[in-house]
Amino acid sequence: MRRPTRPRAYAPDPAAPGRLCDTPDCPAAGEYRAPKSRTRLNDYYWFCLEHVRAYNAGWDFYKGMSPAEVEAQVRADTSWQRPTWPLGRVGNHVAWDDDVLRDPLHILAAGRANQAKRQDPQKPPSELREPLATLGLSWPVTLDVVKSRYKELAKRHHPDANGGSRDAEERLKTINLAYAAVRSRLGNEARMAATG
Repeated sequence: MRRPTRPRAYAPDPAAPGRLCDTPDCPAAGEYRAPKSRTRLNDYYWFCLEHVRAYNAGWDFYKGMSPAEVEAQVRADTSWQRPTWPLGRVGNHVAWDDDVLRDPLHILAAGRANQAKRQDPQKPPSELREPLATLGLSWPVTLDVVKSRYKELAKRHHPDANGGSRDAEERLKTINLAYAAVRSRLGNEARMAATG
């Protein structure tokens, strides 16, 4: 059985337009194509074999680009020029409809159970219940409201405003810890929302 012959890498392009080489003063047929520039990859020069080899040897796709532009081009090429997002930032919704999806073996039930356990946005996260109670605030709350409440409580319970009282000092320490916990959580959520 005879194997089908494959064209050699240096075989002339079958789509060659049947004209002379684009190199000035070259009488050979232009049977090999080469892109004119990186911005015009579908616009070709037609060269003879000798001149297409010389052209390809000097071809540099990244010529004239800054290092930042080269990095951006490489990153875009790794995803086929399509936009990408950090993992887990897009698509935090139900990926399928239960009416459409049939799961007779209940393989996907664990995923739905985890989804059901998600926090009710009107209830405070468990780690913030005590700090919010210390500050006298209810959930949901904004960072501006927390800062305002903290300033008010800090002035009221500062030891200098209470004659150097040790109880006031301990109360202020508790308020400081509660404020730090709530501020940290709200700051992280704000950063996640800004980058997401």
